[in-house]
Amino acid sequence: MENQFILTEIIAEDKIAILRLNRPKELNALNLELMSQLRDSLVALDANDEVRCMIITGNERVFAAGADIKQMAGKGAIDMLKIDQFTTWDTIRRVKKPIIAAVSGYALGGACELCMLCDMIVASETAQFGQPEIKIGVMPGAGGTQRLLRAVGKARAMEMAMTGRFITATEAYDYGLINKIVPVELYLSEAMKMAKTIADMSPLAIQAIKESINEAAETFLQEGLRLERKNFYMLFATEDQKEGMSAFIEKRKPNFKGC
Repeated sequence: MENQFILTEIIAEDKIAILRLNRPKELNALNLELMSQLRDSLVALDANDEVRCMIITGNERVFAAGADIKQMAGKGAIDMLKIDQFTTWDTIRRVKKPIIAAVSGYALGGACELCMLCDMIVASETAQFGQPEIKIGVMPGAGGTQRLLRAVGKARAMEMAMTGRFITATEAYDYGLINKIVPVELYLSEAMKMAKTIADMSPLAIQAIKESINEAAETFLQEGLRLERKNFYMLFATEDQKEGMSAFIEKRKPNFKGC
């Protein structure tokens, strides 16, 4: 199972699979095609009886730099509503088997949200997490106001989403966002060790635990996600969104006017 943007390795003896984000020139930016391929790969692995746990990773330099801004910059609110890109994320959320994010380097914007969509996060000492969408005139749209709130609390979620500040692996651990911090050379092997431990347990019990914990954590999440998505899409009707994304692509400081 392999395609252009997702490289998949199944380690049969350990009953685990590693999915590597593969857009190195674009710092693994999460475009629509990559996310679709990730969804399809996870769904296929969820149905594979030889796999009991999955790991999503990038490379030592970057997990993913965020969403692909170039793909969104010219869109309007109606365009974004029609594309409705987050249905892909909903499918990933429904994967029954546990998913571990193995993170080194940047995990920003959509990448931070993808990590939070996973069930556990193992990070290297160089990992940095953040929701910098505010810097380009929009807001998080894939859980960055909802799952982040539940992970780190209101005050920290407000700060991260409103200032765009990145947090270090140490801060992320102290905040309760991630499970472990290890040296760069060990981040993937540590995630594999965790995945193997889980894969050795009863698969039905593991899936029941995942469903139960997610249900408790997300009882009111779906309503929050609907509001978050509506607001995210509507920001594409603003001039600030056009200015923010244009400035990002042109590598200059944006001039936001509040319209």
